[in-house]
Amino acid sequence: MNPAIIASLFFSGNLRKYALIALCVLVFVLSMPVVAVFAMGRDVTTYLSQQPSAESAEEQGFYMGPDVPGNTYAWGNCTWWSYAMRFWPDDPIPTSWGNANTWDDYARRDGYLVDHTPSIGAIFQTDGGSELGHVAYVSFVDPLSGQWTISEMNAPHINVVSTRTFAASSAASYNFIHDKIGEL
Repeated sequence: MNPAIIASLFFSGNLRKYALIALCVLVFVLSMPVVAVFAMGRDVTTYLSQQPSAESAEEQGFYMGPDVPGNTYAWGNCTWWSYAMRFWPDDPIPTSWGNANTWDDYARRDGYLVDHTPSIGAIFQTDGGSELGHVAYVSFVDPLSGQWTISEMNAPHINVVSTRTFAASSAASYNFIHDKIGEL
């Protein structure tokens, strides 16, 4: 554009016109997040209007709920999610087990049953996956096929909640932390 035209626009003394333009730009910029959320569809708006939960986190892929009382594990990690999944149904585990690769050792020390048999409510544990290991919550075991499903956080990325289903035969390669011996 010609500099003379730009100068005449800004210095013509018509401040009302510029205030109106600034207001329109401000309204447009502030409305974009709302438009973006509604553009994602009904599932997202329904999710955002309801109380976040473990189920909605698995459906949407991320957890936006409140803090879990007493959970001292690092937020967004597998240990945080596994603790929360045991806390919510009033079956908490200690907050002193450290990184996922030490959970089986500390669970045994604290009197928990650790074996290679998945069951709903047990904590799946492996030293593999990374140098810190991985833990998840066993959410389903098929009584006919023996397949088992875990609910996990931070498998692909921090705070991302996902599920995976494994063949019955793969259970022998992993540890499962159950309740304390005598409380089963």
